[in-house]
Amino acid sequence: MTRLRQLRSETYFNLLGFRRSPAATFFTVVLPIIFLVIFTSIFGNERMGTTGARVATVYVPGILALSVVSATFVNQAIVTTIKRENGLLKAVRATPLPPWVFLGGQIASSLALTGLMTVLVVGIGRIAYGVEIQVAALPSLIITLVLAGAAFSAMGLGVSCICPSENAAPAITNMIVLPLYFLSEVFIPPSVGTPRWMTFIGDLFPIKHLAVALGRTFDPFVEGVPMPAGRWAVIAAWGLFAALATVRGFRWTPRR
Repeated sequence: MTRLRQLRSETYFNLLGFRRSPAATFFTVVLPIIFLVIFTSIFGNERMGTTGARVATVYVPGILALSVVSATFVNQAIVTTIKRENGLLKAVRATPLPPWVFLGGQIASSLALTGLMTVLVVGIGRIAYGVEIQVAALPSLIITLVLAGAAFSAMGLGVSCICPSENAAPAITNMIVLPLYFLSEVFIPPSVGTPRWMTFIGDLFPIKHLAVALGRTFDPFVEGVPMPAGRWAVIAAWGLFAALATVRGFRWTPRR
């Protein structure tokens, strides 16, 4: 069996395991859609300015950012910790399967989930709320999603290194991401205005840079082709740091 075929098999079985987990399906797939419906119900969906764009256009990028983080960072941290503590990683390590194929399958499955959530969130936004995406911004959107998918997957694997048990993993990951959602223009759009200290903290972490990069893709007031290279650089830097930390600290055996 070629390495590519092994990688494809690992990706398939990871996605199969995800589909068979009701909790993972709810928090990754269903919850972001619920947030989208709630936000548009509370804040309305009137047209803005002379462009005719709907208010939901402001919220879709934030919900999409939440979906990407859930499908990659949160999912990877929790699932990898569970596999480690249940002895699955130890069993995999004892097989001839190269470690990079196993970890590559984890990241590839996260990228597939990212693609699925992009289709769902943007599709529902378009059909139900009239959200439009700028055609010229599609290359920027694709680059942002692929880069963020890989980087946040690496971060999730890195966080799994510090999770002591499968019960602690959900608490640790949510303790990290929930405050950052409020600091990173995911739940609170930039038009509302936030204190300077919140803006400063948000700028330090990659979730805000992901949300802003996605926001430029949907922003009807942006002319030309948005290429947020600075945002990509921050996301990539965090992903590289997480990858190096994972290489040094990744555990194949249970902590207990």
